[in-house]
Amino acid sequence: MEASSRASRSRNVPDLFKNPKIPFALALIVADAILVALIIAYVPYTKIDWDAYMSQVSGFLGGERDYGSLKGDTGPLVYPAGFLYVYSVVQNLTGGEVYPAQILFGVLYIANLAIVLFIYVKTNDVVPWWALTLLCLSKRIHSIFVLRLFNDCFAMTLLHASLAFFLFHKWHLGMLLFSGAVSIKMNVLLYAPPLLLLLLKAMNIFGVVSALATAALVQILVGLPFLITYPVSYLANAFDLGRVFIHFWSVNFKFVPERVFVAKEFAVCLLIGHLSLLVAFANYKWCKHEGGIIGFMRSRRFFLTLPSSLSFSDLSISGSLAKEHIVTTMFVGNFIGVVCARSLHYQFYSWYFYSLPYLLWRTSFPTWLRLILFLGIELCWNVYPSTPVSSALLMGLHLTVLLGLWFAPSDYPYIFKPHLRHKKQK
Repeated sequence: MEASSRASRSRNVPDLFKNPKIPFALALIVADAILVALIIAYVPYTKIDWDAYMSQVSGFLGGERDYGSLKGDTGPLVYPAGFLYVYSVVQNLTGGEVYPAQILFGVLYIANLAIVLFIYVKTNDVVPWWALTLLCLSKRIHSIFVLRLFNDCFAMTLLHASLAFFLFHKWHLGMLLFSGAVSIKMNVLLYAPPLLLLLLKAMNIFGVVSALATAALVQILVGLPFLITYPVSYLANAFDLGRVFIHFWSVNFKFVPERVFVAKEFAVCLLIGHLSLLVAFANYKWCKHEGGIIGFMRSRRFFLTLPSSLSFSDLSISGSLAKEHIVTTMFVGNFIGVVCARSLHYQFYSWYFYSLPYLLWRTSFPTWLRLILFLGIELCWNVYPSTPVSSALLMGLHLTVLLGLWFAPSDYPYIFKPHLRHKKQK
C-alpha cells in the first residue's frame, strides 16, 4: 500500500522537477527580468524612431486615413495597419512618454523570452540546458527592446507565439497570430515559404485553404479603414517591397560598394539566391524523407479529393509533424531570408537572434565552434557604425552556419511513420 502511494505521488510530480530545462529556464527569466530593470534604470534611452511612431499614431487617431499623409520625423509610415493599432494602445498606456514605454517593452521582452524558452524546452533534444543562457546574453537585443522601442519587438513576439501554437498543431490559431505579426512588420513574411510547406504537410487542401483564408481575413480586417478610403495609398506604402535602404545603415552589405548596393540588379540576384536556397532546402532537406518536393506532392494527391461531408477534425492528415521538424523548418527558412536580405539594420537582429542557438545546435559542428559562431555574430551586430570588415565577417559567419545546416542530417519529420502503422494494421 505504501509503495503504491509512493508510486502515485511520483506520477503526480510536476514536470518542473522532471525536466531540468524547466527550472533553469525559469531562473533565466527571473535573472533577465532583473537585468532589464537595471538597464531601464541606469542606461540612457536612445532616441531613434519613437517620436516618429507617436506622430504617425497621432495622425491616425486624429482621423487621417491616407497612408501617404501619416508621417513622422523619419519619413512616411511604411508598416501595415497593425502597427498603428499596437502603438495606439502603447500611446494610450504610456501617454507617449518614453520611461513608461520602456517598462512596457521590458515586460514585452520577458514575455517574448518566456515564449522562446517554452519552444526550446518543448524541443528538448536539440539544445542542451546550459545553452539556453545564450538567449539572455545579447547586448544588442536588450537595446532593441528597452532602449529603442522598435516595432520589431511586437512583431517577433507574436511570431514566436504563433510558432508555439504550431508546435501543438493549432494551425488556424497560429495563423491568426502569424498574420497579426505580419500586420505589424512585413519581415515576418520570411517565415511564409517554410510555413506553407508545413501546412501542406500537416493538413489536407481544405485545411490549408482555410488556414490561409484566416490569415488573409486578418489582413483585410486590419487594413479595412484604409482599404475603403485610400486603398492604393495603403497598399503602396504599407506593402512596399521595392524600398531601397540607405547604404550607411547596412550591417550585412557594407563591404559592397554603394553603387552596387542600390542597383536593381543586385536586388534581383539576392532574390534569385533566396528562392534557389529555399527550393534546395525544401527538396533535399525538409522533404528528403518524402522523396523531395515532387515525391511529396505525389504523396499528397489525395488532397485534391474531398469527402462529401467534412468535419473540422478531418482537416488534419495522418502522421503528425514532429515539433523539432516544425521549428527547424521555420527557423532555417527565415535564416535563409536573413542571409539573402538586401540590407539588415540594427533592429533586424531581432528577426533571427532567438533562433541562433537552435540553428547552431542543428548543425554537426563541435560545441566550441558553435559558441565562436554565436559570439562572432553578436560581436558584428555590436560594431557601430558597421564597417566593410564587420559586415564581411557577418556574411561569412552566416554562410558558415548555413553550410552547417545544409550538411547536417535530416531527421524524420513525423512523430510516427504512417506506412509502418498501416503495415501493422494489415
